[in-house]
Amino acid sequence: MDTMNLAEAKAHLSELVDRVEAGDSINITRRGKPVAQLTAVEKPRKRIDVAMLRALTAVMPPQAQNAADLIRSMRDGDRY
Repeated sequence: MDTMNLAEAKAHLSELVDRVEAGDSINITRRGKPVAQLTAVEKPRKRIDVAMLRALTAVMPPQAQNAADLIRSMRDGDRY
């Protein structure tokens, strides 16, 4: 957690918001005393609609090769 004074925080607010959005927390001080803390807002997780997920996967065609072979072929194809 970083600490910065109010004047510096005001000058770099956009940068601070980007850092907080990425997971940092920042304490803001006034005359050397902590007065505020910037932290990210917790976003509520969306519930998974199981019926919709089953309907989606039911219409998907089966894969011709397993995942390891698919990744290996994609990786090898990009190499050259």
